[in-house]
Amino acid sequence: MVRQKFKLRLVVGLLVSVFAVSLGFNAQAAGSRAKPQSQSSVKSAAKASGKKVASKGSKKGRANQVATKGTRQGRTAMKAGSKSSLQSRQASSRKSRRDAGVNLARASSRASGVMTAAMVRPSQARAQAIPTMVSSYQTLGRTPIASPSASAATGASFGQIYGLHHTQDPLELKSSVALVVDQDTNEILLAKNSDAVLPIASLTKLMTAMVVVEARLPLDELITITQDDVDTEKNSSSRLAVGTVLPRGEALHLALMASENRAAHALGRTFPGGLQQFGGRMNNKARQLGMVDSRYVEPTGLSSRNQSSARDLASLVRAAYQQPLIRELSVSPSHSVQVGARQVRFGNTNSLVRSPVWDIGLQKTGYIVEAGRCLVMQARMAGRKLIMVFLDSSGKYSRQADAERVRRWIESSSVQQHSGTPAVSASRAPRTS
Repeated sequence: MVRQKFKLRLVVGLLVSVFAVSLGFNAQAAGSRAKPQSQSSVKSAAKASGKKVASKGSKKGRANQVATKGTRQGRTAMKAGSKSSLQSRQASSRKSRRDAGVNLARASSRASGVMTAAMVRPSQARAQAIPTMVSSYQTLGRTPIASPSASAATGASFGQIYGLHHTQDPLELKSSVALVVDQDTNEILLAKNSDAVLPIASLTKLMTAMVVVEARLPLDELITITQDDVDTEKNSSSRLAVGTVLPRGEALHLALMASENRAAHALGRTFPGGLQQFGGRMNNKARQLGMVDSRYVEPTGLSSRNQSSARDLASLVRAAYQQPLIRELSVSPSHSVQVGARQVRFGNTNSLVRSPVWDIGLQKTGYIVEAGRCLVMQARMAGRKLIMVFLDSSGKYSRQADAERVRRWIESSSVQQHSGTPAVSASRAPRTS
């Protein structure tokens, strides 16, 4: 009996052991199967997460690329806009200069009846200085009054700015303005822009001499060159040192013959009433002579506000010729004066007075940048007394060369006929009143 109980317990123990082993084996197998599935899940999850991250990164990358591209395009657009703006400003500036040139020409046409809109082009006569002139342009009746420094920056004369040098004439003169008139008959033999109103430089001194002579001031009265007579307009030099004392007659001689600026200024400064009274006398005399296009602001001509036309200057030459002293002093080849302890010799600024082929009764030269080279003369040729005016000549000796061209033309067989000399006329536009 005991033996049977022992066997039963043994069998039950074995069964329990087998069952326990079986349960352990199944758990281990399930664990083995669960582990690869878990790793696969982790890998899948990681892969999916990576894809999301990559996708997010890709989107950010594309966004960055778009932003970068947008920045580049923005910069390009900004550069293009800046370039376009610059080109627009340049185009506007060019248009302003063109419009300024046209406005100047139209204003000149109304003021002097000579210049027209077609005369001034930006490609001609240095158009960048125009706006400066337009800004200071005024009119006094029909006389244009321009800034004293209007053409100083470019070195162009007013005639060049107005386009007068493009006017053609049969004699191919280098002066942009010319007029030749018979002194006795008033017959005009040659006219080129003769109504143009321009600065006249030291031709001014002819009117200065007229005022001094007609005032009948004592010519032997001593006047002193002072610091007030020193040129501050153009800073020109002079051989009349400050402190030089000379008779009024000699100062007049040097002003006419040698175009001495300090001498001319001293004549105006020592006039009764001073420079203001002297300037008033100059303008009054111009009106008396019918010089409607003329204005004077000082006695030397250094200011470009001293302006006139060739027609007016012909009237002045005709009147000045009636004064024997002016005729004599203006054509003197040379003259010496006492300056301090030494004698200083001055020569005539017009070389034609020393030429044997010329018979000159009166002359005066002039030059400043704004006026160009200028010359007025009374001369006898081919049996006639002629008044010649040359303004705004382009070369140092071209005004004398123009006078020679006119003399040869007058003396040629084609113009010596007493039945009448054919007139030559050239101008940019007809005069308008």
